[in-house]
Amino acid sequence: MVSTTKSAYTDEQTAVWIRGLVSLAWADGHFDTKEQAMISALLQKDFTAEEKANAMEPISANELAKVLGRDRDLAENFLRTAVMVALADQDYSASEDKMLQQYCQALGLKLDALDILRDTFQSIADIQPTDDTKAVGASGLTPPNIHADQVDVLYPVRDWLDRMDVQDPKIARLMCKMIPAQCPFERDITLFGRKIVHVPPLCKLNPLYDQLVGLRFRALSYLADDCKEDISEYV
Repeated sequence: MVSTTKSAYTDEQTAVWIRGLVSLAWADGHFDTKEQAMISALLQKDFTAEEKANAMEPISANELAKVLGRDRDLAENFLRTAVMVALADQDYSASEDKMLQQYCQALGLKLDALDILRDTFQSIADIQPTDDTKAVGASGLTPPNIHADQVDVLYPVRDWLDRMDVQDPKIARLMCKMIPAQCPFERDITLFGRKIVHVPPLCKLNPLYDQLVGLRFRALSYLADDCKEDISEYV
C-alpha cells in the first residue's frame, strides 16, 4: 500500500536526498549489483521509470546543496542519514569520509560531530595494519578501550545522530532496507577444521550500532504509525 501521508519534503528534495545517498554508497567502490538491485526495487515503489533512473545517477555536492542547502534542519537530517549509510556496511572508508566532508562544506555546515567521527576512526586506523587505500574496515570499527572513568569520545556523534527526525516515507523505506534488521551472531571461521579467525557480533564491532538500530526503529515506527503502512517486509 502506497502511503498517503504528506511528506515534510518536496519531491525534488527527496529525489536529491536519495541521489546523495546513492552517490555515497558508490564512493567506496563496493556498491555491488545486489545493492543496486535492492535500491532499484525500493525506488520502484515511489518513482516513475524516468525518476528512478535519475535517482540512481551520482550527484555532485554543489548540485545537492542547491536543493538541500536552503534549510539547515533539512541539511543536517540528510547528513545524518548519509553517515548511517557510510556506517551500515561496517567499512567507513576514506572515500566516504571525503564525500561527507564535501557534502558538509557545500551545505555550509560546520559540524563538530563529523570532525570527531573522522578523528576517532582515523586514530583507530593509525594503530592498526590497514591497506593505504582504505580507512577503517570491519575489524577496526571498535574504538580503543575506554575505561569507565574516561569520557566517551563519540558521545557528541551519538547525540547528533539520535536527533534524526524521520519525516518522509521514501527516506524511511530506504533506511529500513539499508540498515541491517538484526545483529549477526558471532562465529568462528575455520579451514580444514582449524579456526583461523573469530568474528565478533556486528554490534560489538560498530560503536555507533545503537544509533543505526535507533534510526531504523524510528523509520519503522513512522511508516507504521504515521503512514499506516504494512512494515512486515522490513521486519
